[in-house]
Amino acid sequence: MNNKKLNSHMDLLRKELESLLVFLKAKFPMFHNSNFFYRDLQYGIRSFMEKKDIIISYAEADELAGLMFKDLEDKKIFVRVNNNSWKINYPEFVTTEPGDPL
Repeated sequence: MNNKKLNSHMDLLRKELESLLVFLKAKFPMFHNSNFFYRDLQYGIRSFMEKKDIIISYAEADELAGLMFKDLEDKKIFVRVNNNSWKINYPEFVTTEPGDPL
């Protein structure tokens, strides 16, 4: 992806970070102190962009996911566990009721 397009997409994701996180929470099991995986963010970004009528390739989503994880780590929203997973540090996503949801 060229730098101009990459920067444009990253600016959109940064500007709409709250919306992106809520979108991801709706698509994936995402709770405070739970694990979150690289591929979840990659596919989540791709779906999020498609909802905005922006079509990106698998490779572009991969590049954006890497940059987004760096941003989320810098903001202490995600804490790296290993190369493919992070712990979510986002108190807004605390579950209110413990136990089996079913």
